[in-house]
Amino acid sequence: MRLLLDTHVALWSLDGSIEKATARLIAEADAVYVSAASLWEIAIKHALGRIRLSLADLPASLTASGFRELPVTWRHSIEVRNLPPRHKDPFDRLLVAQAMSEPLHLLTSDPSLAAYSPLVIIAG
Repeated sequence: MRLLLDTHVALWSLDGSIEKATARLIAEADAVYVSAASLWEIAIKHALGRIRLSLADLPASLTASGFRELPVTWRHSIEVRNLPPRHKDPFDRLLVAQAMSEPLHLLTSDPSLAAYSPLVIIAG
């Protein structure tokens, strides 16, 4: 299985606060991706004082954890138009669109995203 980590799941994986079952899914995956959109979201939240971590070290930490970078492509951006307006967070909507476009299983803690696709896996 190929996974795309939601922003929170990626951060929990890095800081060790991830649940065992979720960590097992990540460890057993064939490939694990973190979207460039997640780093954009983290950078915004960091600038607002909502996240405290070293942004300079983040890409290296993700790579050291075995995660692969998933760029945001034009195809991903356009796929958002096909999503019904169930969720207002633009970052989450883009992650769903990326998962559906690639395809990848989106591993998230947000149960409301499961309504979009069977590719969404709720961490927990």
